[in-house]
Amino acid sequence: MTKNDSAELPSEEVRQPPEFQSPVLERRKKPIVHPSAPAPLPKDYAFTFFDPNDPACQEILYDPKTTVPELFAIIRQWVPQVQHKIDVIGSEILKRGCHVNDRDGLTDMTLLHYACKAGAHGVGDPAAAVRLSNQLLALGVDVTLRSRWTNMNALHYAAYFDVPELIRILLKGSKPKVLNSTCSDFNHGTALHIAASNLCLGAVKCLLEHGANPAVRNSKGQVPADVVPDPMDMTLDKAEAAMVAKELKQLLLDAVPLSCNLPKVTLPNYDNIPGNLMLTSLGLKLGERVVVDGQKLGTLRFCGTTEFASGQWIGVELDEPEGKNDGSVGGIRYFICPPKQGVFASVSKIAKATDQMPSSVTSTPKTPRMDFSRMTGKGRKDKKALRKKSPSVGSLDREGLKIEIGDQVLVAGQKQGIIRFYGKTDFAPGKGAAGGRAELPIGGWKRL
Repeated sequence: MTKNDSAELPSEEVRQPPEFQSPVLERRKKPIVHPSAPAPLPKDYAFTFFDPNDPACQEILYDPKTTVPELFAIIRQWVPQVQHKIDVIGSEILKRGCHVNDRDGLTDMTLLHYACKAGAHGVGDPAAAVRLSNQLLALGVDVTLRSRWTNMNALHYAAYFDVPELIRILLKGSKPKVLNSTCSDFNHGTALHIAASNLCLGAVKCLLEHGANPAVRNSKGQVPADVVPDPMDMTLDKAEAAMVAKELKQLLLDAVPLSCNLPKVTLPNYDNIPGNLMLTSLGLKLGERVVVDGQKLGTLRFCGTTEFASGQWIGVELDEPEGKNDGSVGGIRYFICPPKQGVFASVSKIAKATDQMPSSVTSTPKTPRMDFSRMTGKGRKDKKALRKKSPSVGSLDREGLKIEIGDQVLVAGQKQGIIRFYGKTDFAPGKGAAGGRAELPIGGWKRL
């Protein structure tokens, strides 16, 4: 047995049972693109995905009649059962004479691309992905190949899915070729840009350790530190991500060479603005009712600077256990509330809750009909003035809350907006509240 022959066989840890031994076919000399095919499943199978741990699925997996396109279709299934066995399935593909650089016709991805994707923590298994990648590298896989759909090479995939274990072995023998290679789908940024934009701290650290250039600019003129998501723009329940963003940005800024003529960007900083002054400018005060991100009601409990991110942050005790903490983040307490009812959000995502919040309307109270047929002189002028003015739109909820054109509202209790129109339409039944019309149109297109 030669060294190459041994590389084709799976390790002892993943070798299939003796009754499922599949023959090793002679490998093709040139790579091809395999046509797309559906994933095979056992007859009368209870699940919609392939499970390599199931005996019936194992019969299919190790059956020599199962084709390479069918095995690629199995690998495409983004479920832990499949991704944790990426090395077993990959070995079966190689045994069927597949060239190490063959591509899946549906995604244009190679086995190495799939291995890097399968290293994602959670759904994937880094250890299994490393085993298959080592096998492919021993067979001479080309690490510079890109998917024609995403223009990503193996290093880009490993950075995107935050798999430093794979980044290390990919760069071991090909550092100059791919380390700072760019990807058009990410504004011609490098793997460092890709990892930074996805808050992949492990991947960023690994890339920097191997000499990735933190001063390379993408097509928008941004260095990797510039593409780290701004904590102030993060949505609800992202305090933990804000901590990662802060560390990641500082790490990238510190890595910029001193000789590089690059102004070091910093996070927007409002640390010198007192929390009470910020609340006053917003017309808010501690203990008031607020709406977070236009969706969740709660009580304002904190406003000020934090350790997990720069700038001013609002702490809210939600009415329901829909948050992520009890008023503390990273071991530091900012306010006290029951578990899962605390949430931190940027100032821009907080709005004052009115005493009577507009709710989804299920029925519309009727307003009296106005008869303008007998109006003359001043009466008709008043009618025109009434139309020119921003009139009340009847009673829009059971409590009789008046809403006028130009008012800010919550649509379906979720999205903020401004009233710009009321009246009869051609695309839904109903009538407006002026000009003798009695009802406001209600439907999926206009729920307040």
